[in-house]
Amino acid sequence: MASTLPAAAPAAPATVLWIREPADLDQWLANRDGLPLALDTEFERVNTFFPIPGLVQLGLGSDYRLVDPGVAEQSDEFRRILADAEAPKLLYAMSEDLELFRHWLQLTPAGVVDLQIGAALAGAGFSVGYARLVETLFGETLDKSATRSDWVSRPLSEAQERYALDDIRFLAPMYQWVMDNLRDRKLEQALFEESERFAAELSGQDDPEHHYLKLRGGWTLTPQQQAVLQKLVCWREEESRRRDRPRGRVVADALLIAIADRLPDSVRELSNIQGLPQPVIRRYGDKILQLVGEGCESDVSGMPLIAAPLTRQDQAFYKQIKRVIVTAAEKADVPVELLAPRKRLEAVVHQRDLSAGLFTSGWRSQIIAPVREQLEELLTS
Repeated sequence: MASTLPAAAPAAPATVLWIREPADLDQWLANRDGLPLALDTEFERVNTFFPIPGLVQLGLGSDYRLVDPGVAEQSDEFRRILADAEAPKLLYAMSEDLELFRHWLQLTPAGVVDLQIGAALAGAGFSVGYARLVETLFGETLDKSATRSDWVSRPLSEAQERYALDDIRFLAPMYQWVMDNLRDRKLEQALFEESERFAAELSGQDDPEHHYLKLRGGWTLTPQQQAVLQKLVCWREEESRRRDRPRGRVVADALLIAIADRLPDSVRELSNIQGLPQPVIRRYGDKILQLVGEGCESDVSGMPLIAAPLTRQDQAFYKQIKRVIVTAAEKADVPVELLAPRKRLEAVVHQRDLSAGLFTSGWRSQIIAPVREQLEELLTS
């Protein structure tokens, strides 16, 4: 843990304040005086593809507000600030919040700052939970009893309101603590760079055409079979969105891989695939067979393929590369999981190129500079 300590814990407000009208939210945000906006959301997603917004929590300094989704979505200023790269938005573990904004408001937020990333860069550890960091920095134990409660129904209980405020109450002083420590490490820009890169990667994951690449179990399929899998996964993605149903409730990943492997050309062959439910065959059988046929005729030249697991020889080389990078991470007191996620290291091993893992530019280049020559020697040996 970095040595610089934050200021005292911000006091919980005596009264929970709501903004009930879009015009009032516009005005409140317009008067923010350049302060970063602390931001969090509550939502529900159990039986749906899209998250259902339940609450928006906002903070400017020590001024906190709760906002119903129907109010927030009608606020022009709220939408403008979310999209403004020059207006910092402070979040913690922001992936689900950003997904909510993309689907709910059809908007990709810019200028977002993920303080979980910031805490890792500041020496607090990798993927530290918000409540744990609050307790470590401010000595306050948060009441998490409302975590799984119903955020869509109204009215919210007092416990829910207090829980929601606690999720933003510590973001501004946490940001100050993070920046003080990153300044000492000369890593201030790394937080903004990594938050922006992470947000861009999350946004790119919405592309149905490339979702098949996430089905790592499909790496054994031939290129032509992977073309079939691409067609099936893209269709399943669009069908899940159209019906607003979780992907697995339409057709599970493993079954799509099995279909691409077997390449059925009749309903009877489709029915012989173990585990494929009859309701799925009745509802989608003709469509699935059509997609199998189209995939079999697809041009696979230049098509990205699902990454194969490392061979035994590559695994040994992976460990060599990682040992060197671990020394750089430890020297900088940055978690190796953040500096060099497995996916990036595997790309370096596959391509024998540091740039494949984004290690030749930005903050990662800065951290591995002391060992770069050693890494290049390993890659060219």
